[in-house]
Amino acid sequence: MMNNQRIVYVGIDIAKVKNDVLVEYPNGDRKRMKVLNRLDDFQAFVSYLQSFDGPCQIGLEATGNYHRAIAYFLEKNNFRVNLISSVALSRTREALHNSWDKNDPKDAQVMIHMLKAGVQQVYFDPVHHGFNDHQELSKTHFEISREKTKVQHSILTHYLPLYFPEAEKYFYSSRAEWFSTMLYHFPCPNSIQKLSKEEFVEKAWDLAGRKVSKRAFLEDFYNTACRSIAIPVEEDSSAIAMFRLILQQHIHLCRKRQEIEDQAHEKLKGDHRYQLLRSLPGVGPIIALTILAETGDFKRFKHHRQYLKFCGFDLSTHQSGQFRGQSKLSKRGNRYLRCAFWMAATIAIRMRENTFRRKYHRYIRKDPDNSDLKRKAYTAAAVKMARVVYGMMRSESVYRPYFEEAIPSGRIPSVAAVEA
Repeated sequence: MMNNQRIVYVGIDIAKVKNDVLVEYPNGDRKRMKVLNRLDDFQAFVSYLQSFDGPCQIGLEATGNYHRAIAYFLEKNNFRVNLISSVALSRTREALHNSWDKNDPKDAQVMIHMLKAGVQQVYFDPVHHGFNDHQELSKTHFEISREKTKVQHSILTHYLPLYFPEAEKYFYSSRAEWFSTMLYHFPCPNSIQKLSKEEFVEKAWDLAGRKVSKRAFLEDFYNTACRSIAIPVEEDSSAIAMFRLILQQHIHLCRKRQEIEDQAHEKLKGDHRYQLLRSLPGVGPIIALTILAETGDFKRFKHHRQYLKFCGFDLSTHQSGQFRGQSKLSKRGNRYLRCAFWMAATIAIRMRENTFRRKYHRYIRKDPDNSDLKRKAYTAAAVKMARVVYGMMRSESVYRPYFEEAIPSGRIPSVAAVEA
């Protein structure tokens, strides 16, 4: 048991260049200092903390990625680091000082108050726990996917309406790299019309990807170009050169994203937890990677409700007097995890023979055309996905479709049966 009379409280307000530190001694005296983000200052700071006889309670607010270096250095030297929520810090500061103003010395003072009250979270360092590579793969894939989507929207909303509006009907999937490759070689109807139908089919055969009836598809593509209402521009014009530049960027991003997915699979294919996650419907290499990278150790969550709260899937309700608002998701947790579970659930709903599909249809059976009800059903399926993942990781068991159905004995093991 930690002796509270000997604890040294340390509040660190993180910044890009220097960190404001407030230290409170066991007798109540306080000392302020500034720690620059450089090695000699870190070493001097650690030596100063090691000079105390009692334990140190260190709290810091995550600020971008600037806190990562000092937090890792402290944990490397056997200091336990606590994470202070930015929202909780802001509201506590406003309550204590009756003011909305913000300054770094005041933040460090509020952190110590929150450490004493026990209002903090345990900091989970990715490097210290061996999850840094997973996180970098996951976040880089996320950034490339977001950039690819921006370029894709530019193609669909700017370039195609001008130079080949009818081609949009052939865009079936965001993973259709062949679509950009085809347009790169044939960016406007003029580039197709100068060829005969047979010549076009021959030249575009290897560009169209895998098709069931490729000849019929290419002939339809040719006929569509012949009836196009596109603005008449020459293939060698500057406008088409810019169009090709954007298409080339889209092709590059598609290939980079696929490279990261292949790399993630190669890195994790021998991991038992990765294999368990891949047994879930809707969970591919990147979603499994994101879940492992952002969660870390599942055992640090004692109950599935703690994990749901970490994901931002817990409910919050605005209530005052006789008024009670509608309960909504708090969305205070990890946005990457929430996005991963949402995507996995939407994919699983479109697959056969799984409990997520059943749950979705149970929600919408009263009014299948109600868009608001569909949104709630998707959310319920995503929450169920997170709960199932938690149960699988804690029990180290693979996913079993319809496991919650009644069995002849009439008993369902509570550890393995995860029902929404």
